[in-house]
Amino acid sequence: MVGGGQLARMTHEAGIPLGIKFKLLSDTPQDSAAQVVSEVVVGDYRDLDTLRAFARGCDVLTFDHEHVPTAHLRALEADGIPVRPGPDALVHAQDKGVMRAKLDAIGVPCPRHRIVSDPEDAARFAAEVAGDGAQRPGEGRWPADGSGGGFPVVLKTVRGGYDGKGVWVVRSSKEAEEPFRAGVPVLAEEKVDFARELAANIVRSPHGQAVAYPVVESIQVDGVCDTVIAPAPGLDPELAGHAQELALRIGQELGVVGHLAVELFETADGRILVNELAMRPHNSGHWTQDGAITSQFANHVRAVLDLPLGDPRPRARWTVMANVLGGDYPDMYSAYLHCMARDPQLKIHMYGKDVKPGRKVGHVNTYGDDLAEVRERAAHAAGYLRGTITE
Repeated sequence: MVGGGQLARMTHEAGIPLGIKFKLLSDTPQDSAAQVVSEVVVGDYRDLDTLRAFARGCDVLTFDHEHVPTAHLRALEADGIPVRPGPDALVHAQDKGVMRAKLDAIGVPCPRHRIVSDPEDAARFAAEVAGDGAQRPGEGRWPADGSGGGFPVVLKTVRGGYDGKGVWVVRSSKEAEEPFRAGVPVLAEEKVDFARELAANIVRSPHGQAVAYPVVESIQVDGVCDTVIAPAPGLDPELAGHAQELALRIGQELGVVGHLAVELFETADGRILVNELAMRPHNSGHWTQDGAITSQFANHVRAVLDLPLGDPRPRARWTVMANVLGGDYPDMYSAYLHCMARDPQLKIHMYGKDVKPGRKVGHVNTYGDDLAEVRERAAHAAGYLRGTITE
């Protein structure tokens, strides 16, 4: 696995019962997964020679992030290394412009969008959005009719953004200047009037077997995932099935192997639009560690090794995942005493990271039959581990 973060750590954990020999390319020996994997190579994933040396002797290569250069992945495939997901699929998670163009081509409903060249072009896009208020599933560009201002709009750098980084909500041409300072292409999108954010997680194997997890609600705070509720409460079953079918179709059309997270907007008028794609285990699927028969991590391992996939059904009526963000409370031991005594069913997953304010350092999972109670237990545990709750 290329990348030494918490996703690699938890994927390695899922492979242990199968006796999988796991090799890691990590930025530093202190990275989350590097602390627990026995065979660690420390190196730069952006260097092709490093990647080639790392891949020697591997049966298959997979990733805990999307940042390996696409050309490097093609070179590894040319060397005969199975890369899963392959570069032809992964580029759609690496480059938002490529993703939007492909989703348009296959008729997937998305927010209105286009690549913009400068702040003035972003203002023109805002006028285009205001000029046609119609929402047309599967179409990404609308002609301007010369009316309206259209701000705010969302600007995104096409590569490199995550957890709210590389994303700006801009309200004027002046505010639109910041995204262009990086010197990379910028994607403009309409600011969707959404009721909530959802995620449809699927896993697909090389021979085409695929499984779909229940659609979940993802609650963001300051651009970072805070809480995930599985399944999404109050979601119309027909719309939930449509979201799962959409994710499965995207996985098939793009040739994804492994885990695919399709982040969605549920609009105020009851439709779904695709927001982002991730081709790796994903924060919206962490609930599956304790809440599903087969976790996203176990199924990702099975998929990249072309093993039969496991059952994705939930174990309990409700499962809630809450991220633990770093605060000013580094003493985890005393926090464990409180949380475990208060809630013996609580599942705590910490990543071995130094505690820094705002940094994802772990998550908790709770489950049960009463959603309000399950949510309260998760929120209390995450807050106590962070130090924002002290009793």
